[in-house]
Order: sequence, then structure tokens, then C-alpha cells
Amino acid sequence: MNVRLALLALGAALLSACASAPQPLQGAYNPITPREAAASDSTGATVRWGGRIVSVEPQPNRTCFEMISTNLNESARPYWGSDDTGGRFLACRTGFYDPAVFEKNREVTFIGRIAGYENRRIGEYDYRFPRVDADVVYLWPVRETVDVVQYPAPWPWWGWW
Repeated sequence: MNVRLALLALGAALLSACASAPQPLQGAYNPITPREAAASDSTGATVRWGGRIVSVEPQPNRTCFEMISTNLNESARPYWGSDDTGGRFLACRTGFYDPAVFEKNREVTFIGRIAGYENRRIGEYDYRFPRVDADVVYLWPVRETVDVVQYPAPWPWWGWW
């Protein structure tokens, strides 16, 4: 009986490990979205935000990412279930991050503190970006899309008669 219970607990622990965030992304964070942060002053809040890269700007001592935000799944990976985004944000981290690797539309998750706000233009629109001083920059592997083609089973199971 105890062996069954131990095996059940071990199996549950293994399954839960598959659904958790990678080690650098684990923890508890403020649930505020970039859109909500831009509407109010949330300076100092620790956040875990992610999305797709719009642009990467290497600067003399840091690299800043302009991001379009989305919800994160249980693994803290950006989830694109709809066109509803959480707004845009800037994330800056000390060091050089190559724009050839961190290219447009790659998925990234950041952990850091909201350090302030920056006004920029998107086309002719003035947009208030929350700026995160990132402690963690997590670049996700490219998602591979696979087309699954199903053919009917071969004769005589087609039922042509």
C-alpha cells in the first residue's frame, strides 16, 4: 500500500515538473499587465512579462527590447490564443544581445522591476511604454509547425462496396 502511494506521489511530481516554468522564470510576480502599468504608476513592481519582439536596440552599455505583450502559459511562455495583447513594453538589460539572434517576432520572457516609463511613437500615435529593468531574459526556442495529413486507411477498409 505504501509503495503504491509513493509511486503515485512520484508520478504526480514528475507530471507537475513537466508543466512548470523553467528554473530562471519561477517565482511569484505582480499580475499587472503592461497595459495596466502604462495606465497607472506601478514603478518598482516586480513583473514577469513576455511576448514577441518588435525591435532590438543595442546601446553602449545595455540592450533594450521593444515588445508586444501577451499572456503567459503555465510554463511562462508567451501564449498567442487570440489577437488580444496586453499592450507594449520596453525591457532593458545590461550587456549586448545580438539582434540577429533576438530577431523580430521571437518569443521572450523577462523578469524584472518596472523602472519607469518612456513615451514613444507608434506610427503617428503617442504611446506610453512601461520600462522594465530585466534581471532575466529568456529566449524561447522557435516553435516548429507541423502539418498533420490524415489519409483514409487502405483498401479493403475504405468501404467502397
